[in-house]
Amino acid sequence: MPTTDAAPSEAASLRHLILWDIDHTLVRIGGGVSRAIYERAFLRVTGKPLGDLADMSGRTDRAIIAETLCLNGIDGPEALFGDFYAALATGAEQLADRMCEVGTVLPGAREAIASCATQRSVQSMVTGNIRPIAMTKLNALGLGDGLDFSVGGYGDDGSDRTDLVRQARRRASEKYGDTFAGRRTVVVGDTPHDIRGALDAGALAVGVASGRSTPGELSEAGADIVLTNLSEFAERCGEALGW
Repeated sequence: MPTTDAAPSEAASLRHLILWDIDHTLVRIGGGVSRAIYERAFLRVTGKPLGDLADMSGRTDRAIIAETLCLNGIDGPEALFGDFYAALATGAEQLADRMCEVGTVLPGAREAIASCATQRSVQSMVTGNIRPIAMTKLNALGLGDGLDFSVGGYGDDGSDRTDLVRQARRRASEKYGDTFAGRRTVVVGDTPHDIRGALDAGALAVGVASGRSTPGELSEAGADIVLTNLSEFAERCGEALGW
């Protein structure tokens, strides 16, 4: 089961907050699942079939919902956010079996999470997904163990990745009694959006060229470390973190 609590005696030994992006960093879920979730949510909230869907790459669910509603001629999207989040969560749960069928754990992801678990760290995520979708995806593909979903930064926390990183750090600090200041917070993601969000929050930015972005694009965005895939994580990042 995912980690949700830590004993007070453990808090003092925790040194790093590792925040994983999900899509194209840890997993790849094709088969039209993402659109299918939005189709179900859109129909549930508006009573109409989904037409145009906003670009989803590197964006938060909050931003995607707002643009999608506008693209489909629905004004005042903010008033529908709460209903849409709930509908997205339901849609994801309904499609969990489909995620298992078409989803792939990316090379090195399982090992990278396991390597952090052996060190003094808290692991959670900074993702454009809302928390229920994040949990459904990772649990469906067997990556939920050892991740504390309660302290992540999610797609309903805002539209700016930097805000998500700061929110995750705040939640982790409140729960574990550690500030996780500066580069003791580590963000791992596959897009320049992830890199800029990490840097603007003062975190260590690790880019993984497992999505659409090339190593050069991640370097240009300012990544402190660029990996071809997560198979390199334990050696490259472990050295940088003093593990």
